[in-house]
Amino acid sequence: MSKIPPYNQAKGMLTLKEKVGQFFMPAAFINDSEDEIQKIENLIKNCGIGSVCFFHSRASAATNYEGKKEVIYNAKSLDKLRELIARYQAASKYPLLIAIDAEWGLAMRVEQTPQYPYALTLGAIKDNPELIEAVGEHIGVDCKKAGIHWNLCPSVDINNNPDNPVIGYRSFGDEPEEVYQRAKAFINGMNKSGVLNSIKHFPGHGDTSVDSHLGLPRIDKSKEDLLKNELFPFKQLIQYKVDSVMVGHLAVPAISHSQTKSSTISIPIVTDLIRKEFKHSGVIITDALNMHSVSKLYDTYGQLEWEAFEAGNDVLCFAEHTSEGIDLILKNATKKEIENSFERVWSLKEKGFKNSAKNIAYDYQDLMNILAAKTLTMVKGKPEDIEKLHQSEFQFIQVGKKERTIFGESIKRDQKNKKNTIVAIFPPEMKPTNHFGLFGDDIKKVNDLIASTNCIVYLFGNPYTLRLFNWEKATAIVVVYQDFDMFQENAVAHFYGRIRAEGHLPVTL
Repeated sequence: MSKIPPYNQAKGMLTLKEKVGQFFMPAAFINDSEDEIQKIENLIKNCGIGSVCFFHSRASAATNYEGKKEVIYNAKSLDKLRELIARYQAASKYPLLIAIDAEWGLAMRVEQTPQYPYALTLGAIKDNPELIEAVGEHIGVDCKKAGIHWNLCPSVDINNNPDNPVIGYRSFGDEPEEVYQRAKAFINGMNKSGVLNSIKHFPGHGDTSVDSHLGLPRIDKSKEDLLKNELFPFKQLIQYKVDSVMVGHLAVPAISHSQTKSSTISIPIVTDLIRKEFKHSGVIITDALNMHSVSKLYDTYGQLEWEAFEAGNDVLCFAEHTSEGIDLILKNATKKEIENSFERVWSLKEKGFKNSAKNIAYDYQDLMNILAAKTLTMVKGKPEDIEKLHQSEFQFIQVGKKERTIFGESIKRDQKNKKNTIVAIFPPEMKPTNHFGLFGDDIKKVNDLIASTNCIVYLFGNPYTLRLFNWEKATAIVVVYQDFDMFQENAVAHFYGRIRAEGHLPVTL
């Protein structure tokens, strides 16, 4: 792989067609067939693409995953990722920018890599942006070590719809100012690591009940309301000079002036609002163009890629028709439009290759233990309520996960006083679809226990799960957010009064 030349040199080296190739970011799959891997290599050689975005496998890509295709587990995915990055870089005339979605760490896409808490869990941290910064830094360093330059996060969507099927736990919370402050801290950490960032999903995917991987969500709010809520963290972070803004597939009539057009192909949203009104001078990238909310609208190959570029996007993520898209952009765009986007893309590429990681403030295990303690949230009740119960006899009930848990094994004793109950809820899913994976019998069982006993609930999952239960009638409710070992251990320590719950609920129930 050749060294990346500076922009002032590159602008005279690349042909106009090669410059357009830099706008394309096809998907690459870590666990793929040799035949498909060679197709990507040929695409790199023949089309001169500028970047690739890695996903785990074709079955795990969101448009397929909802179809329940089997996702094959590969403990050596990280080794395969590094191998493929080397192969793809070797196939490229100019260095490729390597991207990935690693919102909660490489574990989002790669087995046997560190997993960090979800954004919603980080939203429970009070007055401690340094901790969120440390998470961003750790994730960034993990990316850099793997050969990744660009982490397409954080999500700065406002979590203001409990039934949202795709954002929810990926958001820091439901208060615009708190989302902004936490996202800023996370970005500061990523900046320290040297990895590039991208705030998403503009203009805000939080208040939707449709998954844009499968259909086009629509937000019917006035621009004034959007500026106070959905658009607030985006505008603030753009002024803070983020590396890139990712545009989501959302119909927002108040700012697109169309009832059905996706934001990604809307000139009023991408060019007029992001570029001109909000004065974003960096790269604008589309959300994945394979998503059914937009991909199913076009029969002509390359037309979607052209319209996304025409709207003002610089990078076309998960472009499926690269060759045709390049041809249509060359045919329809002005030379000035191409040169302007090329300058932004190449400047981002220069930054991504120049950045190097610095020292990390915390050891991974130490950081996770601190996060587990600082996020633990007592939603209802008092410490005395729990102390009184653990000093008495009680029954222990676990719902959700059926296997033994650290929390259950640590507090379960041969105590059968059925007037006092500890309920541990381990929802199988973080998404609200199908009751977070909980069975109706389990939901009824917990509600019966809340109604008939002195009941304390520990929830190891999305706090919105509590909406399935008559939680306000429980003696005490403690949200732990994650089921990681150290989070369970901290919950045990809390139950026995060794630590206090310091977190706050990042959403309204």
